[in-house]
Amino acid sequence: MIMHFVTDASYVNDHKIKVWFDSGEIKLVDLEPHLSGPIFEPLKDPAYFKSFTVNHDIDTITWPNDADFSPYFLYEVGKTISDI
Repeated sequence: MIMHFVTDASYVNDHKIKVWFDSGEIKLVDLEPHLSGPIFEPLKDPAYFKSFTVNHDIDTITWPNDADFSPYFLYEVGKTISDI
């Protein structure tokens, strides 16, 4: 298993984020189907969802409530931009 790290991210729309990985790949990640459980409940609010930042200490995106997704997960569920 190759580990990929998030280097940058930008909000696209709804619950979609464009994510740049250290491999140079850019993926579109739709997190809407993955927002279950108490830690992810606030992310269902579009305004709150947009408040993510890239945390370079853990190489992924995080929200103010400490919710995050592993970079491996983001890489696996993301669709390569050139494939869209």
